[in-house]
Amino acid sequence: MRRKPTSVATLTELGRVRLSKSFFMRDMLHSEIAQMHGLTNAPDDPDLAIAAGTRLATELLEPLQERWGVMRIRSAYRSPEVNQLGWEMRTAGKADYSCASNDYNAARHIWDRRDADGCMGATACVVLPAFYDMCPEEGGWRVLARWIDKNLPYASVQFYPTYWAFNIQWHERPARTIDSFAEPKGRWGVE
Repeated sequence: MRRKPTSVATLTELGRVRLSKSFFMRDMLHSEIAQMHGLTNAPDDPDLAIAAGTRLATELLEPLQERWGVMRIRSAYRSPEVNQLGWEMRTAGKADYSCASNDYNAARHIWDRRDADGCMGATACVVLPAFYDMCPEEGGWRVLARWIDKNLPYASVQFYPTYWAFNIQWHERPARTIDSFAEPKGRWGVE
């Protein structure tokens, strides 16, 4: 059983854990919120975070990257402390952070907490630059949404307007929903 990293050496060791062919835990730990506010973005329960992150990376991220080319991770794992700060800053109107509450983000961006039903899950916000270059027109994200729906065991996906960045979630009990903050906005029915 791994413990929460408390030194550079133990954080380095955690970062070297390989989640899949292409992705390491280190790829998932970057956080602008943590960086700007001097926080360490590391899991309290590394074993649970690794288990959930491995499923996300192997079942969703690898197939996406294999089909659409190199992937950039914008945000993935968030510690409860980092997520809580983001939520508080957002709800107080002090920052334009896109964090939801810790309860909501358990088994989403907070990989090392199970949700209210006791389920494990993990989310990453990613960009596929080659896909965006191929489909930059309004609504172009729908091509990728169709492919994801047809080919991947996703739990939820949310698309954003900038470079068609999207949150993609793996979860033990997938709801299989696709939403968009890009035009056309809202819950999307796969066509």
